[in-house]
Formats: sequence, structure tokens, C-alpha cells
Amino acid sequence: MNKRILSRWFSLLNVDYVKLGTKWNYACVISPYYRLYYIDDGNGTISGSNTTLTLQKGYIYLIPSFTLCNLKCENTLGQYFIQFFEESADGISLFQNNREPMKILASELDIAIFKRLLKVNPGRGINRSDNPEIYEKNIYYKEYQELNNRQSVATQMETQGIIQQLLSRFLNSSTFKKKEHEPIPSTVLNAVSYIQINLKNQLRVIDLAKRANQHPDYFSRLFLKHMGTRPITYINEKRIERAQYLIITTHISLDQVAVEVGYDTTPYFSKIFKKITGLTPGKYTVQNKSYSDLG
Repeated sequence: MNKRILSRWFSLLNVDYVKLGTKWNYACVISPYYRLYYIDDGNGTISGSNTTLTLQKGYIYLIPSFTLCNLKCENTLGQYFIQFFEESADGISLFQNNREPMKILASELDIAIFKRLLKVNPGRGINRSDNPEIYEKNIYYKEYQELNNRQSVATQMETQGIIQQLLSRFLNSSTFKKKEHEPIPSTVLNAVSYIQINLKNQLRVIDLAKRANQHPDYFSRLFLKHMGTRPITYINEKRIERAQYLIITTHISLDQVAVEVGYDTTPYFSKIFKKITGLTPGKYTVQNKSYSDLG
């Protein structure tokens, strides 16, 4: 059994059923949480960097966290949706190699557990105004976390089980790009964990290699082999992912965000942010202020 896959916790944000119209038309959406859709009426589209999917009745769609996509409804769309955060001890996302929207045909069981999740988690829809002046997003997210804390143990376990079961359908799908590789060495996993909890601090490859008792060049090659990217690129990606989370869930300034994720200057932070996301932090902030009613 792959214990790394099971050592994850999915924190429910929203679950609801909505009837959408042409207002559901958003470009360059990139969020720190997952979205799952089951469509029971109408049609629309989801497009990623390299993928365009038609939203059709009877299908389930997954948008992994930090996946850049465009969402559009031409007329009407009946949609069950689930939004949730992923937490893992090693900081490695289950879908880190699959940052594209995915689609599978829904089974009767899939539909039943979508509806079951909504039943055991009532009142978890998005009912707020999309005017950012009416609410503070850090309060908004804390409110839903508090709802999770109030769940009974039975509901928590059932919620986790349903989310995992739905995600497993995509892991078995041909759309999932399974990357075959040997087990990740403990030195790399330890470095990843260290990076995750020290994003605010100075992170140099030479220091990570020293912690692993390895030469910097060898450590970098080993990291690249198992993580698919160089250590410094990985550090920047995780810092920007954290920045996106802070921008969406808090109301601190961009200068403060830059400091919180380990950048000495806001201009350099902005440069790296745009390089990774395609948007400046300012544009990303303005854009996401209108996503609170996003299904």
C-alpha cells in the first residue's frame, strides 16, 4: 500500500447544487483548492493550458489545485460542485503532474455520493455577495474551517471517504498521467518538508544539500530526478502557491504577502509571480475578488 497517497487530508470548503447562467464566465482562474463538478443539465466549457473540455450532462470534472483554467456557460448549466483544500505531510500534491482539467463519465454511485456529501454537509454553498467590500476573505475561510471543526467524527470520516472515492476515479482514469519512478529518497522528502515549513526564510540549495549531507550538484540532480524540477524552481513554485493562498484567503497587502513567502522585495516577488502564473499579483488579486460566487 502506498502510504504517501493515504497520508492526505482534504478540507471541505463548499458543496452545493447550483443553476448557472451566462454570468458564469471567468478567464484565467487559478485557485489554491480543488474543484469537482457533476453536470446534470445544460453545457459549458472548461479550458486549461493545453486542454479544452465540454461540460456535459452525466460527466464529472476535476480541476486540481493551482490549475490555470477558463470557465464558461453559454446558456444554462446545472452543476453539483465540491471545493476543498488538500493537505499532505510531504507537501507533494496528489495531482502535481496533472495540472489540467480532467473528465470522466459518472457512474450511478458517483452521482449518489455527490448527493450524499451535500446531504451530510448542509449549508456549505456560496451565498455571499461578490463585492469584496462586504466581507473579508480570511473571515470567510475561517468560517468554513470552523464548520469542519464542528463536524462529528462520523461526518468527518464520511466526508473524507467521499472526496477520496471521487478522486480515485480520476487516478484510475486514462486522463491521469501516472509517472513511474522509484520511491522518493528520504533526503528529498525531508528537503521538500523543510521547504514547505520554511518558505518565509532564506532557502538556498547549498544549505538544503548540506542538511542532506550531499554535494549540491548531486543533491540538485537527485531532486530533479524525483521531483521533476530543480530545487530553486520548486522553491519558487511553492512560494507562489502559498502567495496565491494568502491573496485569496486574507486581506494583507502584497508587500506583506511577499515577505510572508520569503521575497525581500515586492518587485522581485511580482516578477516571479507573473512568470509562474501568467498574472501579476495585483491582477490576480483583483480577479479573485470576483470569484466568491464561483461554482
